[in-house]
Amino acid sequence: MEHITLLIGIVIITALAFDFTNGFHDTANAMATTISTGALGPRTAVAMSAVLNLVGAFLSVEVARTISGGILDETAGIRPEVIFAGLVGAIVWNLLTWLAGLPSSSSHALFGGLIGASVASAGFGAVNGDAVVMKVLVPAVCAPVVAGVAALLATRLTYRISRGSDPAATARGYRAGQIASAGLVSLAHGTNDAQKTMGVITLALVTGNVVAPDSDPPLWVIGSAGLAIALGTFIGGWRIIRTMGKGITDIQPPQGFAAQTGAAAVILASSHLGFSLSTTQVCSGSVLGAGVGRKGGVVRWSTAGRMAAAWVLTLPAAGLVAAGAALVADQGDAGVTAVAVLALAVCAAIRVAARRRPVDHTNVNADAGTAEPGIVTAAVAAVAPPPAGPAAGTGHTKATV
Repeated sequence: MEHITLLIGIVIITALAFDFTNGFHDTANAMATTISTGALGPRTAVAMSAVLNLVGAFLSVEVARTISGGILDETAGIRPEVIFAGLVGAIVWNLLTWLAGLPSSSSHALFGGLIGASVASAGFGAVNGDAVVMKVLVPAVCAPVVAGVAALLATRLTYRISRGSDPAATARGYRAGQIASAGLVSLAHGTNDAQKTMGVITLALVTGNVVAPDSDPPLWVIGSAGLAIALGTFIGGWRIIRTMGKGITDIQPPQGFAAQTGAAAVILASSHLGFSLSTTQVCSGSVLGAGVGRKGGVVRWSTAGRMAAAWVLTLPAAGLVAAGAALVADQGDAGVTAVAVLALAVCAAIRVAARRRPVDHTNVNADAGTAEPGIVTAAVAAVAPPPAGPAAGTGHTKATV
């Protein structure tokens, strides 16, 4: 076997950078409802989630096998440059949707990036279409629906069982249950999502003849991927946490418990079967189901619609960015350098834009209606009709308190 080259080293670092963005992008999956109901403080919640993400990374390698030897054909001319370009497409899309506060799928951003870069560089024969359909697209459609229905039924059952009980006592009990179920979601997230980076790094090692084809991820790959996603989780994706916790529906402790328990069950079952589903879509579907399941609950379908649009766009958008990056990276060392510089410039620009409207642990639970609007919300508000009130020019004004 050959030693790790500089290019493979760059791919590994980029894969870990994607894993880091995956961590803070998906923190909301486990902790948004727990934070919004007050079951845990924001800092405590993300710290607990980070630790359990790290532990979950060591529980299975089935999803990593799907990535390293299932989606792409290792013998079709896939080179480290292609994987690097795919990761760039995934990172850029992750950061753009984070800036907008949209819980899009980091998993589908990765798949879209890898597929787009592979097609641009080696043609459609480099992609195993059957594996994409069965391991990616079918779970993408079915998993959020299954999780949503499970959360809906669990929410209705929960309220029926607790009917007539003291609301304060049951709320305390469900908050404790939320903490346990949020921990389970975090563990499941580490089991599923950290493996995707393990699979990408293993694929890079295979293409560089560092490890044999069909190899499991080495232990150092498992550990580094788990640590990267844990660090990203600890940073906290506060923008998306706000959307998940406050922007979709007003979550009460029984709903939060039902949503997280249903999501964890779906994610763990999928990880066992090797289905590389989107934990974001599963958890979002659970939150929607919990919102519909509570009598009198209000679901903000406009937010859900924007989320669904982001889900549909993720694969092709990340694929297009990655395809462009692959075409440039194929020009040799100068091309790889150009892609790296452009990617860093885009990431820096997104970071600057984010700092203009900061969201952190101090304002993550601000009411979605009064919080500082994000890009998408501001665009919608710009074309929305003004609220009803006194006609202009009447000379009457209303005091503001």
